[in-house]
Amino acid sequence: MLTVPRALTFALLFLSAVPAIAAPQAGDKKRYDDCLSQAGLNPPVAFATATTWIKQNGGPPAEHCAAVALIGMKRYSDGATRLDALGHARGMGDLRPQLFDQAGNAWILAGETGKAIVSFQAALTLSANDPDLYADLARAQAIQNDWPAVEADLNAALAIQPRRTDLLTLRASARSAQNHFPEARSDIDAALLLSPKNPDAIMERGSIKRDSGDLKGAQADLQMVLSLNASAATRAQAQRDLAILDQAAAKSAPVKKK
Repeated sequence: MLTVPRALTFALLFLSAVPAIAAPQAGDKKRYDDCLSQAGLNPPVAFATATTWIKQNGGPPAEHCAAVALIGMKRYSDGATRLDALGHARGMGDLRPQLFDQAGNAWILAGETGKAIVSFQAALTLSANDPDLYADLARAQAIQNDWPAVEADLNAALAIQPRRTDLLTLRASARSAQNHFPEARSDIDAALLLSPKNPDAIMERGSIKRDSGDLKGAQADLQMVLSLNASAATRAQAQRDLAILDQAAAKSAPVKKK
């Protein structure tokens, strides 16, 4: 069964790519691009710039820059609220699913998982064939440990794109959390056929082995993760899990007689 910290690592990061909102004039487009760039470098300055622009009737581009700047300032609830409002605003057209998706990720960072789910569901209502939206909704549901819902959404995502290593790995995690180990292992085997040296899939395989009682196999997989080009977060998780397994092995080792 997944622990709460692992459920959190299953979940979060605010989307780094932002949907481009059409500016009405060429000068406004440059102003918008500059504002978004500034939001990544100096969010407070970008927010001040966007606020002034909003007062000058900058419209959605100014509002969107303000929302992105707020998230850069770690004012996640404020940013999410603005993104949701933009998603509901008139004239957003095809951008609405992306805006709701960004809002959902910002709500997650704010610790408002219920609101995140509402935003992701709004995005899916508008764009039901986007596997990444299903995956984002599944991550939010994972934080709430609603594993049947997580699995159902990943089933929907994989029905659209069945050869996705990341989606198979996430579904394996959800199935493992429900103690459905054969199904979880089937997903991981399929993921590793697609990407044999994928660190996240190998770490998930180690977790499945651990939860199934194969501690030596789990240790071997975690050590393999550390030998690969894994992300810093994945390496840190593998090191923590390996330390726990090593402690458990030391405690269960028979005491040698003198």
